[in-house]
Amino acid sequence: MSTTERPRILVVGGGYVGLYAARRILKKMRYGEATVTVVDPRSYMTYQPFLPEAAAGSISPRHVVVPLRRVLPKAEVLTGRVTTIDQDRKVATISPLVGEAYELPFDYLVIALGAVSRTFPIPGLAEQGIGMKGIEEAIGLRNHVLEQLDKADSTTDEDVRRKALTFVFVGGGFAGAETIGEVEDLARDAAKYYNNVKREDMRFILVDAADKILPEVGPKLGKYGKEHLEGRGVEVYLSTSMDSCVDGHVVLKNGLEVDSNTIVWTAGVKPNPALARYGLPLGPRGHVDCTETLQVTGSDYIWAAGDNAQVPDMAARKAGVENAWCPPNAQHALRQAKVLGDNVISGMRGFPQKTYEHANKGAVAGLGLHKGVAMIVVGKVKIKLKGRLAWYMHRGYHGMAMPTWNRKIRVLADWTLAVFLKREVVSLGAMETPREEFYEAAKPAPAAAKPEAEKAKAS
Repeated sequence: MSTTERPRILVVGGGYVGLYAARRILKKMRYGEATVTVVDPRSYMTYQPFLPEAAAGSISPRHVVVPLRRVLPKAEVLTGRVTTIDQDRKVATISPLVGEAYELPFDYLVIALGAVSRTFPIPGLAEQGIGMKGIEEAIGLRNHVLEQLDKADSTTDEDVRRKALTFVFVGGGFAGAETIGEVEDLARDAAKYYNNVKREDMRFILVDAADKILPEVGPKLGKYGKEHLEGRGVEVYLSTSMDSCVDGHVVLKNGLEVDSNTIVWTAGVKPNPALARYGLPLGPRGHVDCTETLQVTGSDYIWAAGDNAQVPDMAARKAGVENAWCPPNAQHALRQAKVLGDNVISGMRGFPQKTYEHANKGAVAGLGLHKGVAMIVVGKVKIKLKGRLAWYMHRGYHGMAMPTWNRKIRVLADWTLAVFLKREVVSLGAMETPREEFYEAAKPAPAAAKPEAEKAKAS
């Protein structure tokens, strides 16, 4: 039983599914019908399709995130992690950011943990790699790239300079292709302000184990994307992978070896490993096994959706594709969250569940300023766009998909200002260690220096 007189709907995760499902539930719920509790280690939701633009400085980082407490004022938002779930007792163990863990009873459960970066045991990757799953990583990447230009401009050591100006990106899906496109744009613009750094001095490398990039938009547009990046001086190596990157020495399976301070890892995602501790039925890749109503298999009070769920793709199955599952993308996550929210309310009231069914509407990707690819599905017709028009489609779609009008307007304002103002090329690398300078000023003097300090004080 819940600790409150009202039943508790516990939402584990505050990402796409968690935020939208909670909003839907609160919108459909009668006053006082239930308590909605959202638990996430971060107090905000990140709109991940805009991370490459945030890394390039096209959008302010704060405008890419949505504060949960502001958007869900009628919900209980807890900043922490759900470490275990006791399904028999209907109790979750919450580990807050500070303090001891405690138990929280619930009546209905929504699993929306999303995904984490999929990595492999590659020597040096944990120490050298930079991910692109969170806004912190996007900010860090931007500062890091600009710092490399600072280093290259200031040194006379050719090896240090070459290592600083070599940028390696692993993964040729949306995240990798969009990020390298945006960062190359950033570096090209920034180089105009350096005396000793030119775009020709830089080396951008994109690596993917598959035989094509941007598989989501089809082979023709993927080929165009590859040729477009190569036309901008990006080296694209397909059907190969990274063997090691110890101390920044990158070794690829195809024999290429380079030294680089910047290794960006975007080679796919996997379900959050915390799912293994919840006692839920999991698929072969670690996703929560769900029915077409988004209910966890074998349960009538637990739902799951998004990147951490294995959801049958009913539209594809009706079209004759056997064992089709919904791909882990924002298009499905946003739509699944609405059906999930409705089904939670229906389940609470004893009504039948809706089936989730959504046909693919296409995909859009930006490859830097005024450059992109788009594949739009209208009925049975696929419309393929590239270049500036595709880029407009990319920005238009994601601009409208951004949660809340507050964030839509802020993002639009960033884009509008960028038309008239030049790109910011300032590195704020000290943000990662903001107390370092103060510590150096305030730390006690070394023991050997104390007598001299005391003499100076006495005089």
